[in-house]
Amino acid sequence: MAEFDRIRPRGVVPTGRWTGVAALALVPVGLGVLLRHPPLVLAGAVGVAFAAYARGDAAPDPDVTLERSLSDPTPDPGDEVTVTLRVRNDGDGVLPDLRLVDGLPAALASDGPARLGTALRPGRTATLRYDVTAVRGAHEFDPVHVLARNPSGSRERDARLVAEGETTLRCTPELEASSSLPLRGLTTVLSGRVPTDVGGSGLEFHSTREYRHGDPAKRVNWARYARTGELSTLEFREERAATVVVCIDAREEAYLAPDEDAANAVERSVEAATQAVPALLASGDRVGIAASGPGDCFLDPGIGDGHAARARELLATHPALAPTPDDERFLPTTWVRRFRRWLPADAQVLFCTPLADDYAVTVARRLDAYGHAVTVISPDPTADDTPGHRLAGVERSNRVSRLRSSGLRVIDWGEEPLATELERAAARWSR
Repeated sequence: MAEFDRIRPRGVVPTGRWTGVAALALVPVGLGVLLRHPPLVLAGAVGVAFAAYARGDAAPDPDVTLERSLSDPTPDPGDEVTVTLRVRNDGDGVLPDLRLVDGLPAALASDGPARLGTALRPGRTATLRYDVTAVRGAHEFDPVHVLARNPSGSRERDARLVAEGETTLRCTPELEASSSLPLRGLTTVLSGRVPTDVGGSGLEFHSTREYRHGDPAKRVNWARYARTGELSTLEFREERAATVVVCIDAREEAYLAPDEDAANAVERSVEAATQAVPALLASGDRVGIAASGPGDCFLDPGIGDGHAARARELLATHPALAPTPDDERFLPTTWVRRFRRWLPADAQVLFCTPLADDYAVTVARRLDAYGHAVTVISPDPTADDTPGHRLAGVERSNRVSRLRSSGLRVIDWGEEPLATELERAAARWSR
């Protein structure tokens, strides 16, 4: 059940505002009778009468129309979007106390309360406006929480009503390529940019072999021919394309951030993917996407503009990669089995995970052991403001060390831009 649905039970409910008023009103009545003081009796009688009125006062049944509009339903990340919610009283009676709470999606933050309290006469309209800051994803508004109280305030009718108009704010960031990603040696048979140990055409010298009829003249070792009179052919390291699957750790345990205002690790992992995917596609590599978390999030490896568009849509709007964690149950062992069956045999894995627990370490090492060269991009979600946070940081550093000691490449992504970390890692790995 969503948190929004737990705010208050639906239907007619007493507010409790006049609880005990009748009993208190009887006190002055009794004192007035004992003391033979008519004003006290009269004051108590008024209280009793009002308590009786409140008890018999029924909650109104609001006949209202709600309409929501967005100033921009498809904004860019960071844009301010004005949400306008109009409510019109279509009934015949006055609504003396009408309260609305808009169903703001959990990932969107408003500049003020998304709620309205007003009295509304028949045929009249009231308007609620507030601004939200757009973040990545497809954000669907929940129904509006409506409370209508009677004039005495003793009872209220609680309902959820669906607003007409726009109910989804869709924010799809562009894919922006970072610097070239350093890949490991696992490749396909297609030409690409990853050097291999196979001799053939390429740029880096590999070896020489005996000349064969049909070898291109530009690969003949003319220097040796001049010295010895024997023909030989130069071999270069063949450069081939790779199949890369970008896997994002989207479990609830990965939604960590150093403070409330910072992006969580899943958001940063998606950011890394939005930079890695176009860089890999531009290099001729086949790219797939998967998410380790609730939901079925798999995009088969592919190339081309159409594939890039599908990758962009998935990274922006798939529920498994939402800015807030999903309540759906996640079975980690089952997911690993499914992922292995789906993963192409020649694919290497770019695993984006904060390394928040040992599960991520186990997954990375197991995939690498199965022959899928694994590179880990790990956004650091730790802080050092408390002893507990510092301990969590030490545990995460130990996980990074364990992966590196196992031969896996790990990019420990701190506060600097990812491109800087990639260039630094590429220089370290090329030594």
